Amino acid sequence: MATSGVHSSCVRLKEGDRRSLLKGLPKTDEGSHGERLQFGGFERIVDFPTPDTPNTLHDDIPFKELPILHMKTTKNNTVMALVTSGGELVLTRSCGMEGFKNCRKGTNVAAQATGLAMANRITKLGYKTVRLTVKGLGPGRMSSVKGLQLGGIHIVSITDTTPICEVPGQRPPAARSV
Repeated sequence: MATSGVHSSCVRLKEGDRRSLLKGLPKTDEGSHGERLQFGGFERIVDFPTPDTPNTLHDDIPFKELPILHMKTTKNNTVMALVTSGGELVLTRSCGMEGFKNCRKGTNVAAQATGLAMANRITKLGYKTVRLTVKGLGPGRMSSVKGLQLGGIHIVSITDTTPICEVPGQRPPAARSV
C-alpha cells in the first residue's frame, strides 16, 4: 500500500515568500556612489582669504554683506538655513520638509533635491549670490552643493565649520568585576 504525503507548511513556503517580499522593496542605496562635483563657473579654484576679502565685490555686493547659507549634514538628514549678514533668519529647508521620510532623508539624492528646492526658493526671494558654511560629514555634503549649483545659486565661498574633537572623548567604562 503506497501513500503520498501532502504538506503545506510555512517552512516550505518561507523562501519563496521572502523572495517576493524582497522583490517589492526598493534598493538600499538610491544615490550614485562616488559622484564628483564639478566646480564650473569659478574663476579661481583656490582663492585664499586676504585682508581685503571682506571688501571685495560679488555681483555689486560686498563680501561681508552677502547672505550666509548654513548647511548641516548628518547621517540621518541635511538641514539648510539662509541667514542675512546681520544674522536674521530668512528661510530653512530640510530633507524631511521636501517629503523624504525615515532613512531616505539621509541619502545624497534627498540632499540634492533639498539643495535644488532651496536654490529655487532663494532665487524667488531675490538672492542669487551666497556664502556657504558646511557642518558635518553626512552623505549629502557634496550632493547638496551640487543641487544649489544646479538651481542657479552663485556660491562665492565654502567654509567648513565641522567641529573637530581634539580630546579622545569620554572615559571607557570600568572593567567588569565578577
